[in-house]
Amino acid sequence: MGQDAEAPVASDAPAPAGVQRVPIESLKPNPDQPRKTFRQEDLEELTASIRDKGVLQPILVRTHPGEDGVWQIIAGERRWRASQAARLTEVPIVIHEMDDVEVFEVAIVENVQRADLNPLEEAEAYRVLMERFGRTQDAVAGVVGKSRSHVANTMRLLQLPERVLFYVREGKLSAGHARALINTPDPGQLADIAFVDGLSVRETEALARRAVEGPKPVRAKSASSVGEGA
Repeated sequence: MGQDAEAPVASDAPAPAGVQRVPIESLKPNPDQPRKTFRQEDLEELTASIRDKGVLQPILVRTHPGEDGVWQIIAGERRWRASQAARLTEVPIVIHEMDDVEVFEVAIVENVQRADLNPLEEAEAYRVLMERFGRTQDAVAGVVGKSRSHVANTMRLLQLPERVLFYVREGKLSAGHARALINTPDPGQLADIAFVDGLSVRETEALARRAVEGPKPVRAKSASSVGEGA
C-alpha cells in the first residue's frame, strides 16, 4: 500500500508471545520436505499478500542439526520462499525442537491437511515413513488422519511405470486415472490413450478392464447354421 515493492521490507510490528523475528537468510529448508513442487502462480499470490500484509503465520523451525546459527524449516517453506520474493529482511518464527521423525510427520500432516501434496509426493512421503522410520500402514494412517485403505491405495501408485507417474506428477492425469491402470498389462500405453483422448476416470477404468480381459473370442457358428449354409 504505497510501499516500494523493490525495497527490502521488514515489519515493525511487535512479534506475538513465543514468536521471534530473525534474518530471513538464517533459515534453510528441510531437504526431507515431502513437498517438492511449488506452483508459481500460488507463490506469486502469496508474495503479493506478504508485501501487503506481511507474514501473518510464523514459520515453524528447529535448530539446524548441522549448522550453527541456522534454523531449519519444519513447516512454512512456501511462506519463506514468498518472503524472499517479497524481499523481506526478517520473518517471524516459532521454535520447536523435534527429532527427524517428528519433523517429517509434521511436514506431512501440514501438507496433507492443506492438500498441498500431489498424489505421488503423498505416496512417497508414506513410503519414507514406513521404510526409513519404521512406521506401519496403520501408524501412518493415524499420523495423517486418513484411513488405512487410503494410505495403501495411495502407495500403490508407486508400482506404476515412470511414464504414468509423469502424467500424474504434471497434473495431466489424476490419481484415479493412475489407480485404474495398476493391474493392466501395459499401463504406460493406456496412460497415453487416456491422456490423448481426454478420458474420464470411469472411461479409463473401462479401458483398463478391456485391456485385462483381452479381445473377446469370436463365437463359432453352430452346427445347424453351418449345415444350413452348405
